[in-house]
Amino acid sequence: MTTTTTAALVETLEELGVEYVFGYPGGRAIELLEHLPESEIDLVRPRDEREASVMAEMHGRLTGNPGVLTGQGPWIGSLGLMGQLEARLGSSPMVVLTEASERGEYSTLAPYQQARGDYGGFSLPSILDGVSKEWWFPRTPTETLRSTQLAFKHAVAGRPGPTAVILDGGAITDDVPHDPTPAVWDASAQVRTWDAAPTATDVASAAEALENAAKPVIVAGNGIHAARAYDELAAVADAYDCAVVTSYLGKSTYPETDDRAAGVMGSFGHEGANRVVSEADTVLVVGCRLNPMDTNWQSPDFVRPEEQTIVHADVDARNAGWVYPADVGLIGDAKASLEALADAGSGENDWALERAAEAREWFTAPEFEDDSAPIKPQRAAKEIQAVVDEDTIVTADSGNNRFWLLYYLQTPAVRTYFGSGGVGGMGWANPAAVSAALTTDKDVIAVAGDGGFSMTMNSVETAVEYGVAPTFVVLNDTSLGMVRQMQHEDGDIAGVEFHDTDFVKIAEAFGAIGCRVTEPDEFADALAEGKAADTPHVIDVRIDREEDMAETLSSSFYDSVGGLHE
Repeated sequence: MTTTTTAALVETLEELGVEYVFGYPGGRAIELLEHLPESEIDLVRPRDEREASVMAEMHGRLTGNPGVLTGQGPWIGSLGLMGQLEARLGSSPMVVLTEASERGEYSTLAPYQQARGDYGGFSLPSILDGVSKEWWFPRTPTETLRSTQLAFKHAVAGRPGPTAVILDGGAITDDVPHDPTPAVWDASAQVRTWDAAPTATDVASAAEALENAAKPVIVAGNGIHAARAYDELAAVADAYDCAVVTSYLGKSTYPETDDRAAGVMGSFGHEGANRVVSEADTVLVVGCRLNPMDTNWQSPDFVRPEEQTIVHADVDARNAGWVYPADVGLIGDAKASLEALADAGSGENDWALERAAEAREWFTAPEFEDDSAPIKPQRAAKEIQAVVDEDTIVTADSGNNRFWLLYYLQTPAVRTYFGSGGVGGMGWANPAAVSAALTTDKDVIAVAGDGGFSMTMNSVETAVEYGVAPTFVVLNDTSLGMVRQMQHEDGDIAGVEFHDTDFVKIAEAFGAIGCRVTEPDEFADALAEGKAADTPHVIDVRIDREEDMAETLSSSFYDSVGGLHE
């Protein structure tokens, strides 16, 4: 009995435990999707490939298993790049199963949508080469199956990221041969990976540095999320009596209510957290790229390698000592590195707990008690925090809204906050929230500005269709707020003002519940109602558009190198 390649491909996905495929029917992807109804795999079909790509990225981020994205090549290579870019730069495992839209013997004659890269078409392999960790363009059924297995392996090996298989011609339409050479091995065995761990010498050197430190601080990055190394992070912080700060993407790798927590560092991070890092004599960086936003754009007074001992732990040897010269590198999985470090020594000081307590004071602001309308964004963040517990996930979009949340939402537990920050695209929070609601049994709150919400508001309809109920919060200033606030005078920058859209009617048209709030108490009530509901809620929150994010939150270290207009 013969087996088609598409049927064997779906069987491979089942063997690998794939629960969801996120995608949109089109091209040769249809042949793959024809076999899903007979499988244990559910298709989640949002309204375009952009939202599907973000949903796949968020699924990978939350589970540690590759989120699977599928669709027709031209659109996976254009609309669907948003989630792939976020996955590549934010280290989320993802497998993309797409196709080249070839037309058999007509492929060299520039047929409609041809993506192989022949003259007259466009090159999908070239596009994906610039985004994915690895990609494959199989030519036979055997190569299709082996390529898919390798895609799952490479997506999680080392630093996680997106991989892609481009289906084409007979490699997807032909039957799978019996006993092929080379063989197609068992999928579970083929995708197996092994965690790397640092050398004993490097662990001993790192332990010695932390034991001798009078002012030790840990910088926890997104690598802690990727490795699920939360307990190990806490164990090292306790063992060596460290204060803990996080990067933007590292927020909620450590409970920000903990005695050792000092907040989020960076350009619009907490002033207290930035000062703790600056004052430290030893800095342990774990799973953080130390990008310019994290490092206050290389402010000379912030991190000082000539004065501070830097221990840099990363799964990729290229990243340790990438931005600042490191005294010690711990190369390996963050969980393995931290576990070894926790067992290697201990230390104590009279600095960390006191300084962390002082730093946490920056989580509060006088505006928390402001009852004015429109609502102060600080007060809005406080009301969101009031409903966030260890069983709640917040997805934060890009723009001013993200920084208000980073600063004023004090996460009570790990894995309670995830933001767009790999590439930082607007519109991320909505599909990410739907994916989180599908993937977990937690309450989910998406927070975006009116610009970002509008980009992917179709996600509200997707939530309704698939029976999940995130709460979508729109911090609405009827503008592209972050860019508008860069103006020297009103009207300096074109394109920053938006039409006042009725998001309540839009929510209702999608089958959700919508409300507009202008008073803080109204917002608090709407959040509680949305969180408790079985139907998605859209809360249009009218915020004070004159409350300047950069002026309020910009760190003194960032300002010292020019601030927002450097």
